[in-house]
Amino acid sequence: MKIKLPFAFLFVTLIVIASCTAVKNADDVEYSNIVFIDSADTELDIVRKAANVRPSEKQLAWQKYELTAFFHYGVNTFTGREWGTGKEDPAIFNPTDLDVDQWVKTMKDAGFKLAILTAKHHDGFCLWPSEQTEHSIKNSPYQDGKGDIVKEFTDACKKYGIKAGIYLSPWDMNHPTYGDSPAYNEVFRQQLTELLSNYGPIDEVWFDGANGEGPNGKTQEYDFPSYYQLINELQPNAVIAIMGPDVRWVGTETGYGRLTEWSVVPTDGTTIDKVAAESQSQVSFAPKKDLRGEDLGSRSVIKDASGLVWYPAETDVSIRQGWFFHEDQEPKSLEKLLDIYVSSVGRNGVLLLNVPPDKRGRIHEKDSLVLAEFGKIIKDVFSINLIKDAEVTGDGKNLNSLLDDDFDSYWTTNSESDTTATIEFEADQPVEFNTVQLQEYIALGQRVESFVVEYWNENAWETAGEGTTIGYKRILNFDPVTSSKIRLRITSSRLNPRLSSFGLFNMPQFSSNENP
Repeated sequence: MKIKLPFAFLFVTLIVIASCTAVKNADDVEYSNIVFIDSADTELDIVRKAANVRPSEKQLAWQKYELTAFFHYGVNTFTGREWGTGKEDPAIFNPTDLDVDQWVKTMKDAGFKLAILTAKHHDGFCLWPSEQTEHSIKNSPYQDGKGDIVKEFTDACKKYGIKAGIYLSPWDMNHPTYGDSPAYNEVFRQQLTELLSNYGPIDEVWFDGANGEGPNGKTQEYDFPSYYQLINELQPNAVIAIMGPDVRWVGTETGYGRLTEWSVVPTDGTTIDKVAAESQSQVSFAPKKDLRGEDLGSRSVIKDASGLVWYPAETDVSIRQGWFFHEDQEPKSLEKLLDIYVSSVGRNGVLLLNVPPDKRGRIHEKDSLVLAEFGKIIKDVFSINLIKDAEVTGDGKNLNSLLDDDFDSYWTTNSESDTTATIEFEADQPVEFNTVQLQEYIALGQRVESFVVEYWNENAWETAGEGTTIGYKRILNFDPVTSSKIRLRITSSRLNPRLSSFGLFNMPQFSSNENP
């Protein structure tokens, strides 16, 4: 997809539509989720600016969800395809035992905080009775054409206390105006208006960049800035993901994030052309292409940027091989899901796990079982910090805040110039652990560039694990060790680091495998 807009225009657009705010803290330092780089700025000036870029309120709320769900459901469920054709007869959409409550409750019980429904996929079939097309649920046998699955979905989200999100494909293989850019852009805005006006709060709107031919053989020029403006008018608390200014795609559909994941990246990477090229526009499921790279925001990258923006990563994967349900596919194992959790949420990302309902209209029993086991283990493991009552000594202020359960209380060094620190934790008795979890106080930015976790083996300090970025959450697994003394060393940071929490845990043993 090629949409040509001057960078300066898009840059200003992003400032408006990302709901940027600039505030000052007690130290009179200004924070915003987007900053300009001046030609006179030195590399140290740029690092200082990067350290003070922070998430918007809705970006921070989204990051705290950690676990989000995707429900791919539509005519593809009944044809066995991943991408439809737009020529499907609506009569094929006929679930025999549809239970959206069961979908949402399954994810709620597994610890998920938000769910996204494919209200319309590329085939153009709408799961609500849209006034903009006849290719919708209103012409299907479901509830004699009186059904509205979007309403069932949002009602279930309200019932179970889960945030609701909407996927609406800009590509529409069925609509006759697709490819007539002004006309179809208005149709698409009207569909957005229907979805964002009639179903209560929507907390995430999810676009990919797929752009193929419509029924007239033409492709479309999407007017994304107008879509963003409309979303922010109708649902100002919703993050706009993937083809949007608030949340970016991590670059792979395997569920694995980068080992070094910066949420502060150059604005040059948020232009529409670049986002479109790296927004799943050419993939359907189990893609071969991996667009992660390994360095989006290090000092060597940001030194040449024209601006910096808070643009966090969403890490998506399906519990099965495909995004829509296929009878011959099996769900991922519990071991695999745990590995994905550590490699997504535990790498400064939000996990978006697709769980496709079957032809009956239910989450399959096999999927429900592994999700229940997954949710229980995550809850049980991370509810017990093995050094919660340890004595904390070392550099900096508010040391005990590292072991409380309050995200908004945080440790930091004594001055802005202190970019390294050593903190020791001593428990009454030796503890056995194989997992460490750290959190930065990202409400005021992301700063840590490298750290080491060590344990005392009665003779010397030995390394248990080490990493680069922390961000909202960093989880490291290693072979079990036992000690009563543990040491955290921050070895590099952009200005003074700020940490909300530090904990040791025991996870079930599994081997990391980054293959789909």
